[in-house]
Amino acid sequence: MSIDNVCRYLSEQYPESFATWLLDKTPADVKDLKTELSVEPVRADCIILLLPQQEILHLEFQVAPASVPPMPIRMLDYYARLRRQYNFYPIEQVIIYLKQTTSEAVFIEQFTDTNTVHRFRAIRIWEQDPAPLLASVGLLPLAVLARTDFPELLLEQVAARVDMIEEPSQQRNISACTHLLAGLKYDNNLISSLLREELMQESVVYQRIIRQGIEQGIEQGRKQEALSVVVRLLTRRIGIIAPQLLTQLEVLSVTQLEELSEALLDFSTAADLAGWLHNHQ
Repeated sequence: MSIDNVCRYLSEQYPESFATWLLDKTPADVKDLKTELSVEPVRADCIILLLPQQEILHLEFQVAPASVPPMPIRMLDYYARLRRQYNFYPIEQVIIYLKQTTSEAVFIEQFTDTNTVHRFRAIRIWEQDPAPLLASVGLLPLAVLARTDFPELLLEQVAARVDMIEEPSQQRNISACTHLLAGLKYDNNLISSLLREELMQESVVYQRIIRQGIEQGIEQGRKQEALSVVVRLLTRRIGIIAPQLLTQLEVLSVTQLEELSEALLDFSTAADLAGWLHNHQ
């Protein structure tokens, strides 16, 4: 989750840098659009409206090559929702893969079905020239993951550029982002020797990640407690729960588990549970 937060922060704070790098055009102005798309809430990583081009740039940052649902389907879903909300703007979609892998999934650039072909761009950051990333403060943290035959030297270059940032709060936040993204590729001792850890700990980005981690831990604790209660009640009502039904129970939200705790009072068989899950997932 911390990597997602870092990338969202960078793209929200420096949208012009991402637009210039990915689209090879410098917008006169940009507007940060809502990343929560319509219908059922689905949150994109970054949606930027470029002005005066009147073009939408949609970014997704991925560490792992696999996701559920797979990224091509997600990109089609995002596109349909964007098109519904912003009907008149051309839309450019880009997935930025952050951790080097040989998985074929990171080379896929379209979703193909019987009646549909949807295209998007996939960027593997480890194949990218570090020069344009080193030239922009907002892209500096990504530079540590770029193409190089001398990884330690590249990290030293980025650290030197971070030290040259004059505005203290900006320096702290960029240092924190760089520190966290570098963890995908470099040994932590090397990172700590080149990037001052006190800068990271003082940054609002780092503090936000820590705070969100605590909140998620609390929420996860609530969910585990609710799930445990529901499973015990269900076992009393319908007997041993099949593994496939347990898997479906584990992905329910706290709210859904609370609803199920009331509904299960009318259950008498496993079919009743299966039917409820079918209607609520």
